[in-house]
Amino acid sequence: MTEETKQVEITKPEDEELEELADLTEEETETTAASEAQTAAAEIEEAPVVEEEAKPKRKKKEEEIVEERFYTIPLQRALVRPPKKRAPRAMQLLKIFVTKHMKLEMKVSEEEEEEELPQLIVSQEVNEKIWGRGIEKPPRKIKVRITKDKDGNVTVYLAETQ
Repeated sequence: MTEETKQVEITKPEDEELEELADLTEEETETTAASEAQTAAAEIEEAPVVEEEAKPKRKKKEEEIVEERFYTIPLQRALVRPPKKRAPRAMQLLKIFVTKHMKLEMKVSEEEEEEELPQLIVSQEVNEKIWGRGIEKPPRKIKVRITKDKDGNVTVYLAETQ
């Protein structure tokens, strides 16, 4: 019976420690909630300043554009595929076309392996346009605006109809 009493004595301090920890976590949550409210209020006050800084960044991105071209990309060859593979094939055709016409493929020498290769980025608008009618019925052609920045990255946007 002495063993049982020892076990009971051991468990009691653990319960007390758990209660103390629970009290500490309650205090911490109260302080973090107060600090979060203060930071949210500070963010609201600083919001106009952030908007002013965001506008010059957009101008810098526009200045970085080295080349801009408009193309009508034919996607009829995607219809040769089975119905459930047409939209993915249309995306492949788009990427092949852009790679060919914007000279995206670059030979990698030993010195250039350390640097990042240029990327092809397809905007969400173009993706939604191709997948808009589902996997079985991609458009037969699509008008796009393709830009190349100074790093060699190529971005494909939907051509704005004016």
